[in-house]
Amino acid sequence: MSSIIKYLLSTTISLALCGYALAGGMATPEEAKVMSEKAIAAVNSMGKDKAFITFASADGGFQKKDLYVFCMDMQGVMLSHAKKPNLVGKNLMDFNKYGDELFKDMIKVAQNDKQGWVNYKWPYPGSEEVNEKASYIMANQKGEFFCGVGAYK
Repeated sequence: MSSIIKYLLSTTISLALCGYALAGGMATPEEAKVMSEKAIAAVNSMGKDKAFITFASADGGFQKKDLYVFCMDMQGVMLSHAKKPNLVGKNLMDFNKYGDELFKDMIKVAQNDKQGWVNYKWPYPGSEEVNEKASYIMANQKGEFFCGVGAYK
């Protein structure tokens, strides 16, 4: 494919994603943080099993715009993922497809600070274009696992 066509295709995708974001389809980092706080409150009040079911439910209140909740234990095993349930039970500790050890970084924040932002690179939904993203993660009360919600920057 010629470089002109690649450039035009890349520009078209970027403009479409910007339009999507401006139309209210992409959430802000602040919205991600608020949902993460709501998610860990749900885990702590209703228990993880019921909370994970709620996170996965389209009408459970934890899937808005491009936001969703994921939860992982401190060994890197995905416990809950609202958009990719096939990841549940898999150890993703060494995942590094886009140049970041994001799950190791998330575990460090959860263990050391109990909550905070983790920056990494991730493709836009339905695209191969990798962009900056940040997840706000929070450890549960017992410190056994954390939940997070991410937003593109």
